[in-house]
Amino acid sequence: MRSENASDFLLVLDEGTTSTRAILYAPDGTIIGVAQRELTQHYPAPGLIEHDAGEIWTQTLACARMMVEQAGGPSRIAAIGITNQRETVLAWDRRSGQPLGRAIVWQDRRTAEICEALRAAGHEAMVRDKTGLLLDPYFSATKMRWMLDHWPAVTAAGDALAFGTVESWLVWKLTGGLHITDASNASRTMLMALDGPDWDDDLLALHGLARSALPEIVDTAGVFGHTSPDLFGAPIPICGLAGDQQAATIGQQCLRAGQVKATLGTGAFVLASTGTVIPRSSHRLLGTVLAQMGGRRTYALEGSVFVAGSLVKWLRDQLCMVVAAAETETLARSVADNGGVCILPALSGLGAPHWRAEVRGHIAGLSHSTGRAHIVRAALETIAHQMHDLQTAFAADGAPWHDLRIDGGMSANDWIAQDLADMLDLRVERPAGVETTALGAAMLAGVGCGFYDGLEEAAVMRKGAKTFTPAMAEGARAARLAQWHDLLATELAKHA
Repeated sequence: MRSENASDFLLVLDEGTTSTRAILYAPDGTIIGVAQRELTQHYPAPGLIEHDAGEIWTQTLACARMMVEQAGGPSRIAAIGITNQRETVLAWDRRSGQPLGRAIVWQDRRTAEICEALRAAGHEAMVRDKTGLLLDPYFSATKMRWMLDHWPAVTAAGDALAFGTVESWLVWKLTGGLHITDASNASRTMLMALDGPDWDDDLLALHGLARSALPEIVDTAGVFGHTSPDLFGAPIPICGLAGDQQAATIGQQCLRAGQVKATLGTGAFVLASTGTVIPRSSHRLLGTVLAQMGGRRTYALEGSVFVAGSLVKWLRDQLCMVVAAAETETLARSVADNGGVCILPALSGLGAPHWRAEVRGHIAGLSHSTGRAHIVRAALETIAHQMHDLQTAFAADGAPWHDLRIDGGMSANDWIAQDLADMLDLRVERPAGVETTALGAAMLAGVGCGFYDGLEEAAVMRKGAKTFTPAMAEGARAARLAQWHDLLATELAKHA
């Protein structure tokens, strides 16, 4: 590690699903400041979720400028790291730099029929073998295809068309025209083979996409470019890029084979590092690039749950059951159990290991004795239920969990952390700072700009952790799981 200079800070742009943030870090991991702004959620129709591409940029820039000012000016920022909601896709015009429509968000299900047609034509095996992914609307490629088929401005852009995920869009705007994506984000598009250095010709042909519209694939750490001087008063190097779940895995220091983390945010995402071994799942888990350093890749096995914190947001915003998410812990503790209520949280279909885009949410077990607290508690219980399904799938793929490191906004809820320990019957560890997604991006930026020689050395940025251990009787655990599996089987059978 190079000697610390008082003028050196790391600035992270953390582009989430519901908000954008800029976070200023000292090299030891201390957070100096945070600026955050909400992102508008657009729901044009059931199953469709969009963001305004211009809003993503203007809100991110506003947050970044606040942190540059707090740092004392651009000369005090050693490097910028960017982490982002993965699979969300934007299209823009290279000549004007203007978006050609809204961003289609990762949760969006509009391409379910495209995926089903590709599956029926026998293409899923090829996609899975090359990318480690499944044919599902979750991933980026079919969103790009949909834009071309339905938005005339995208087709009319011709050779000026640029596609990208959110970090690619932000780099373009920050630099005034650099079109890149890092390997971790590229691995989520369904257009890059896990062992391929560039976009795959077979996959491009499958989706009818032109290589010229796509960004260059780069490492997750390095000096990629500099911000335009007019944005902050002087150029700042961009030195770290990673999808949010890979960044969180790095922030949790789950870098070696067998180490497992779960990020509990809008969705819930479990990644288990496989080191340099390309993961192959037989139980509908995903293979993904964890990081690429100096052209060398490390990988992870992943299980993706689409609805976690978004269920609490739904309870708050649509049903008005809580005023703030923090209320849910108090309500869950106010009742002895769920009162017979069980929720299938398929507001955006079911993710791993089921991958059923057509399934919708369901609340079962309501009675005259059901109160608000029972429904809220049942909603929080869905986290552990879905994690248990993933735990079973990981074990069947030869990657059993020995403990679990959790992070993300929902992990701050002690009731959820303990429920995970109880239902998974293993030790759960939560770091002192639960926002490890931004921390991982800071670590990458620190490596990219030379603060650290590698990610192992960057671990100095990660602080202590709190541990939760199992305390539930086996009979209670079995009863809860039986209730969950009965509801799950009933709803899956409706769409068999």
